[in-house]
Amino acid sequence: MDFGEVKVALRFQQFIPILVGVILGIIFEKLIRTRKFYSLKFLAVISISARGWVFICSVIIGAYFTLKNLGLVSPVLDKALFVILGIFLTFVLAKMVAGFVDLYTEKIGLPSTTILTNLVGVAVAIIGILVILNSLGISVAPVLAGLGVGGLAVALALQNTLADFFAGLQLIASKQIRPGDFIRLENGEQGYVVDITWRNTVILELPNNLIIVPNTKLSKMIVKNFDMPQKEVGVVVPVSVSYDSDLDKVERVTIEVAKGVMKELPEGIPDFEPFIRYNSFGEYSINFSVFLRAKGFREQYPVIHEFIKRLHKKYKEEGIIIPFPIRTVYLQPTQSKDYSNTDKKTS
Repeated sequence: MDFGEVKVALRFQQFIPILVGVILGIIFEKLIRTRKFYSLKFLAVISISARGWVFICSVIIGAYFTLKNLGLVSPVLDKALFVILGIFLTFVLAKMVAGFVDLYTEKIGLPSTTILTNLVGVAVAIIGILVILNSLGISVAPVLAGLGVGGLAVALALQNTLADFFAGLQLIASKQIRPGDFIRLENGEQGYVVDITWRNTVILELPNNLIIVPNTKLSKMIVKNFDMPQKEVGVVVPVSVSYDSDLDKVERVTIEVAKGVMKELPEGIPDFEPFIRYNSFGEYSINFSVFLRAKGFREQYPVIHEFIKRLHKKYKEEGIIIPFPIRTVYLQPTQSKDYSNTDKKTS
C-alpha cells in the first residue's frame, strides 16, 4: 500500500463518526417506531416524543466527532453543540413529561386537556433553558429577577387572559366538565366538550359546528352535564291511545316492544326494564309515557326512532288505535224569512 492509499484510508477513518451517527440514528428511529413501543402506553409516549429527534441528535454528535478528527473543533463549537443538544433534549423532555402527565391524569380520572399539556411543557422548557444558561456560566439570578418583574407587568396587562387561564384550571380540577361530556348551556346551546384550552372551552354541536366559550364565562354559567354522574340517559316517549282501548293490553304490548328495543339495539341498555305510566285523559285520547334508557345523549335518538316504528306496527297488528284530533260540527237548520208580501205592499 503506497502513501496515497494510506492517506485516503486515514481520511476515511476521520469520517467514520458521522457515518456511524447516521446509521445509529436510522436504527434507533426504526426501533422506536416498532409495534413493541406501542404495546404499553408509556413506551408509546416515549416513541412519539423522541420520533425524529433521535436521528437529528445522532447525526449532530457524529458530525461533532468528525470535526474533532479533522481538528476543526473549538471552544465556541463545543458550547454551540451543548446548546443545540440541550435545546433538543429540552424539547423532547417537555413533550415526554406532558405525555406522562396525560397518562397520570387519565389514571386518576382527571380530563386530558390542552391547558394542562401546555402548562407542563412550558414549565419544563423554562427549567431546561435555565439549566443551559447556568451551564454556560450565565448567572440565572438576574434572569429570574427579570422574569419576576416582567411577569408582574404581563399579569397586569393580561388580566382577562389570566382570568380565563385560571378559570380553565378550575374547570379541570372540579371534574364537573370534562372533554367528551355532552353539556347544555343556560342559553340553550349544547354539544360535546372537545377541549379546554388556556383561553376557551371548545364545544362541538350535533350539526358539527363549534362553539367557543371563554373559560371565565363558562365558569359562571348554569351548565347541565348529561354525562354526570353517569353517561346513561333516560328516554321518555309520549304515547296516546283511544278511549276504547284495553289499557292492560296496551301496557303489555307496549312493554313487550320496549324490551325488544332495549335488548336488540346496541344503543339501548339490555338490563333495563322499561315501564309505562298513564298520566292524563286528553280531549280525544288517554295519554301515557314510556320510559326507556340509552347509553348516551346521542344514542337516545336511534332508540326513539326504532321504538316508534316497532310500536306503530305492533299496534296495527293488535288492533290498538292511536287517535288523532277529530272535531264534529253540528249544523242546525234556520227558518228563512219570506219577503214576497213585503215586496208586494211596497210596490
